[in-house]
Amino acid sequence: MSTFRGMKTTEHYFQLPLDHAKPAGETITVFAREIVSTDHQDPAELPWLLFLQGGPGGKSPRPGSLSGWLAEAAKTFRVLLLDQRGTGLSTPANRQTLPLRGDGAAQAAYLTHFRADSIVRDAEAIREKLGIDTWSTFGQSYGGFCTLTYLSIAPQSLERCLITGGLASLDADAATVYRATYARMAARNAEYFSWYPEDAKTLARIVGHLRRTAEHLPNGRELSIPLVQMLGQFLGGNTRVHLLHHVFEGAFVHTPGGDRLSDTFLAEIQVQADRSTNPLYALMHESIYAQGAATNWAAESVLVEFPGFSPAAEVPLLTGEMVYRWYFESDPVLRPLEETARILAEHEDWGQLYDLETLAGNTVPVAAAVYTDDVYVDRDLSIATAHAVAGLKVWETNEFHHDGIGDEGAMIFAKLLETTAD
Repeated sequence: MSTFRGMKTTEHYFQLPLDHAKPAGETITVFAREIVSTDHQDPAELPWLLFLQGGPGGKSPRPGSLSGWLAEAAKTFRVLLLDQRGTGLSTPANRQTLPLRGDGAAQAAYLTHFRADSIVRDAEAIREKLGIDTWSTFGQSYGGFCTLTYLSIAPQSLERCLITGGLASLDADAATVYRATYARMAARNAEYFSWYPEDAKTLARIVGHLRRTAEHLPNGRELSIPLVQMLGQFLGGNTRVHLLHHVFEGAFVHTPGGDRLSDTFLAEIQVQADRSTNPLYALMHESIYAQGAATNWAAESVLVEFPGFSPAAEVPLLTGEMVYRWYFESDPVLRPLEETARILAEHEDWGQLYDLETLAGNTVPVAAAVYTDDVYVDRDLSIATAHAVAGLKVWETNEFHHDGIGDEGAMIFAKLLETTAD
């Protein structure tokens, strides 16, 4: 246990089945960090809150102090930050460790146990090991997807559920989801460039420059137009979206050989493209929508319907959380996993993540923040899900985008908690 800056932390390591259908089989380590405010003299009296991180492939927050939503939650809860299997201090799944499984087929078979259903069963095993009767959950983005799976599998273990930017469609396939994503991203591009028309000119200049001149990132990777398009990840944020302007305004520098892309700009592209800390994001991203059918590179497949995003367009639009086959062909971190990714994209035997009948009869209080213009979790699909889950209360707002809890986390958490109390 450690005590610093207003909180006490306790680290927990659990040995859990890789496949919960085979409890006596192979095990993996799952890590979770318990957070309690030092304002509480007896933490044992507090109810528990499980935080389900976004992703897939994202480790839980590493707080240096109590702030934002965590500070608000710690007023009334004992918080457990879960490193979902394969992330953080849980047994890792990456280019260094997956070869221990064998070839690409063996690695892909292993990773079929790394979706929301397995994460929820990990949480259930942890709840039992900690001696908790029921607890509440708070799910951000993909954490909301996991929450809906939890409500399907073990609602009896849940006191209440809070969700932000994470009401997944219960029945839409990956292609349907990405059609909505492209449409939202196109609108967000238009909005951004209406604020900063000079950035549209800079983007056009960058694209033209790359069609004539080779540029390389600081790590030596050749810069391509699709890598520049990944700057669209800024568009999913509230205040973060405006940071993109600072990236564009410093794009070029004058050199003895003429104007070139600046090291500052190239370094920012490298940050946006880096998957070394979360390769599961690329490997598993489309599988989070898969139920009973292969995803077959859905984002890439429907791209033809949205030619403005094609790298061959005169000035391509910026992309967002789409995952493409070329990630695994050009990224040195992902290249060793190319065959694994292909097999996962072609995998057809995905189980159901949601029990529609159980959700229709839900009795657990659920409150969800739905962001009207969210480019990553479509508002219309979210509202359809809200209607399908009994007792789920929606707070819809256009004041925030997907990462709203990063800006006003305390307020959003308090509002949702109050909604479930009602």
